[in-house]
Amino acid sequence: MRYVSRVPAAPLDRFVDDIYCLSGQPRHRRMNVPPMPSAHLFVNLGGPVRLWDSDPSVPPAVLTGAWFMGVWTRRFLVEHPTPVRLLGVHFKPWGMAPFIGLPASELRDRWVPADAVWHRFPDRMRDRAGEAASAADVLRWMEDELRERLAEAPPRGLDLVRHTGGRLERSHGVVPVGALTDAAGVSRNYLAAQFTAHVGVTPKLVARIYRFARLIVCVDTSRPVDWSRLAQAAGYFDQAHLSREFKDFTGHTPTQYLALRRRWPGERGFPPDSGPMPAEGFPTSLDGPGRSMIGGEDTGDAEEGPWAQ
Repeated sequence: MRYVSRVPAAPLDRFVDDIYCLSGQPRHRRMNVPPMPSAHLFVNLGGPVRLWDSDPSVPPAVLTGAWFMGVWTRRFLVEHPTPVRLLGVHFKPWGMAPFIGLPASELRDRWVPADAVWHRFPDRMRDRAGEAASAADVLRWMEDELRERLAEAPPRGLDLVRHTGGRLERSHGVVPVGALTDAAGVSRNYLAAQFTAHVGVTPKLVARIYRFARLIVCVDTSRPVDWSRLAQAAGYFDQAHLSREFKDFTGHTPTQYLALRRRWPGERGFPPDSGPMPAEGFPTSLDGPGRSMIGGEDTGDAEEGPWAQ
């Protein structure tokens, strides 16, 4: 798999972590994705992408165009086509607010077709990102699109959320919410309301997700893992607290997660956040009764896609 990314210039960098192209043959087609501190825009230029929510009451989806995803508070499963050809934007948790004009709560734990938010956007991007386009061209076009759609004046309360969210980002979620409200001179209820409006979740949950994301990055699967030390370093009360968070966010205990990582090591540098993992034992039937179980099969050596140049 080939992952090519670009950090946009100011002022977009206040709201976007990176814009990226993903292409080639995935080593693992099916990935279990835990909550991560970001919202997303995906433009799929390959075959259908299949998505399952870990909440069994939510119907699965087959997506072929482009879609937005808000901040997720639980894991979901994605099945990539072969080969993959995907253009994406990693927004900061509050990053969609000045672009889409929708309450972030409407995108929490949801995937929404992009043309329901940006009319005719998927068709235009597919036209521009033709087979002959280079990754650099595609990333530049997406950055231009974002710059054109950035609101001239930020929505009310967004500056507060961006400032306090930035503190959570830099501290990896270990700043107490009380310290955030004291520094901002606002009440807990007011800060929570602004985060819910612009992020879709409370600052406490954003802190949890940042803390967990940092923990995942710090797990070195090539060596014995001292979970007690990691729990303390990441700001958890104790190892039991860490274990509960692991189970909530991944569906696995830390020991199970470590075994999966060692059995199916990821590609070097991908996924960038080291959060998603090969999925195992997840039903994939979308077309009727019956259940098929999936594993994290290896599809062989990665091949370069049409954005390889």
